[in-house]
Amino acid sequence: MNAISPAVPAPIGLLAELTHRCPLRCPYCSNPLELDRRSGELDTATWQRVLSEAAELGVLHIHLSGGEPTARADIVEITGHCARLGLYSNLITSGVAGALQKLEPLADVGLDHVQLSVQAADAARAERIGGLRGAQEQKLVFGRRVVELGLPLTLNAVIHRGNIDEVQAIIDLAVELGARRLEIAHTQYYGWAYLNRAALMPTRADVALSIAAVEAARARLAGRLVIDLVVPDYYAKYPKACAGGWGRRLMNVTPAGKVLPCHAAETIPGLEFWHVTEHSLGDIWHRSPAFNAYRGTDWMPEPCRSCDRRELDWGGCRCQALALAGDAAATDPACSLSPLHARIKDLAVSEAATEVAPDYRYRVIGGAPAAARQEEPA
Repeated sequence: MNAISPAVPAPIGLLAELTHRCPLRCPYCSNPLELDRRSGELDTATWQRVLSEAAELGVLHIHLSGGEPTARADIVEITGHCARLGLYSNLITSGVAGALQKLEPLADVGLDHVQLSVQAADAARAERIGGLRGAQEQKLVFGRRVVELGLPLTLNAVIHRGNIDEVQAIIDLAVELGARRLEIAHTQYYGWAYLNRAALMPTRADVALSIAAVEAARARLAGRLVIDLVVPDYYAKYPKACAGGWGRRLMNVTPAGKVLPCHAAETIPGLEFWHVTEHSLGDIWHRSPAFNAYRGTDWMPEPCRSCDRRELDWGGCRCQALALAGDAAATDPACSLSPLHARIKDLAVSEAATEVAPDYRYRVIGGAPAAARQEEPA
């Protein structure tokens, strides 16, 4: 473990997972396999204290997420507290269920930005992926209302085998809705996505076509739409910095109050996560064992330790290293310098080559993930 250092920068962002409740059941959901139940969620006063401590610590951006954050009865109260603290608030939402009814009250109390997820451009396909009939029309109505209220809108689409041929159509949808930003994010394979990897893995050729579509659209829509691209690790040359570097820029508070360096950190055995009911946010950021476990470069093995990129990707994804190499401290196999890199490339090729994709295992709260036909969402 690294020693505590005054050189540790203050976090700039906090992902507030207000709830794991969600009307969608996406097979690539980034939330953990074991989801927190409503009965264990932090109350309003505790979230307000956490947000106040975040502002004191130097956090600038609060991402109000879930699950579906508008499932919280106190989402307007929590958002208003962000505004009073001067924290930039970003609502990350599915735009369905009761989200539309809460949108105008959220704008009234100072919500700064909305990030709306879309599963595809085609309604039938989007609803098959998300496992909820009637969702697409709700999303479109919600997105248009965001723009009418004068709030900046970002569209987010997780890309995989089931929708990769719709990248251009998703770009067109973002333009149609008046979004200012679009995130084309190829699936990251941990948690629910790891369970569904064979059903989600696209071919390298399709990945290349999707990237080309994004690059062409960036040139064509410059000044009108910003497009962010998250490329798939399994076809990458180098890994991405996990959350901007483990314990360097971001922190994640779960619905039950655990504070994590990244979404999937609880998959790593042996880490000690501190809780907001027992420690201040500043104490957790600087001193918790989990945040210091892979912070900096002292923990790195070779070839990471002597690599010129060690302070660019900060070792890549620790959860991915655990899943694929069996050791969270190993070189991320997404890196071309990892001895396992060829193995994951071969794995991606073989899974993408199957003529018929396996059924999705949809996200559920409680018990093992449910198997369901891709063609027949419940």
